[in-house]
Amino acid sequence: MAVTKGSRVRLTKHEKENGMCPSVSYLLRSVAKVYGASAIGVLLSGMGKDGADALKAMRDRGAPTIVQDRESSVVYGMPREAIELDAAKYILSPQEIVAMLRHLVP
Repeated sequence: MAVTKGSRVRLTKHEKENGMCPSVSYLLRSVAKVYGASAIGVLLSGMGKDGADALKAMRDRGAPTIVQDRESSVVYGMPREAIELDAAKYILSPQEIVAMLRHLVP
């Protein structure tokens, strides 16, 4: 799954990435490419590293990026990988993520 110009979601069959298909990384990279700094990236609890590198791409393009904190995560793998890559601008609990999104989106 990817986002394309014109704000369309495109379902695709692509190679596995990080062992996953669909891949969060594939989706978030497309969001970074199409929306750049106008996007907001959020990565929640999950296993592995899927999404971490693409969240970094979003941050590098100026988008605010958020990951779920260790204390509230059922599986801390994906958020931890993103933090290690310096992909996360904010590390928050789910309640704090909601508040941050309300702040970022007028």
